Amino acid sequence: METKLYQNRTFDTVDYSDQSLSNVEFVNCEFLNCNFSKSDLSHNDFLDSTFKNCNLSLAVLKNTGLKNIKFIGCKLMGLDFSASNSFLFSMNFEDCLLDYSTFIYKKLKKTNFTDCSLKETDFSNTDLSLAVFKNCDLSGTTFVESILEKTDFRTSRNYAFDPSENKIKGTKVSYIALAGLLEKFDLVIE
Repeated sequence: METKLYQNRTFDTVDYSDQSLSNVEFVNCEFLNCNFSKSDLSHNDFLDSTFKNCNLSLAVLKNTGLKNIKFIGCKLMGLDFSASNSFLFSMNFEDCLLDYSTFIYKKLKKTNFTDCSLKETDFSNTDLSLAVFKNCDLSGTTFVESILEKTDFRTSRNYAFDPSENKIKGTKVSYIALAGLLEKFDLVIE
């Protein structure tokens, strides 16, 4: 099947919800106020593109290419990013709702999460080295066998991870969060 190419295009207030798109390549495109909720975006490629105020909740991303993508003000609840294509996988998030999403086994080196909600998000076996979580809510987020080296959590809240189960050399945390990092030891910190 031939791949359809969209380049340097703006898509504004388009409703793709509950629809299936396949074999489409979007290069340097901008998506504004679009609804992709529950849509099947499998086998598509997005490159150097921006999503602003879009809803992608529960979209299917099986073998979807996400290369140098910016999500701004988007609702991305329940997305399984771990099913997407790993080749050149790179994204940044600003003011996004990423609750209940999954990034298992993804490389998110130097990824920026700014003013995001990441409640119950799974980062197991994820490379988050040099990532920055700026002013994010990480309640119930899972970090197991993750690479958190030089990751910056200082301005975020509600994060907890076991230092013995993750690589944490140079990880930046606030002193207030130390209790969450020592949770498994059942210490009384005053």
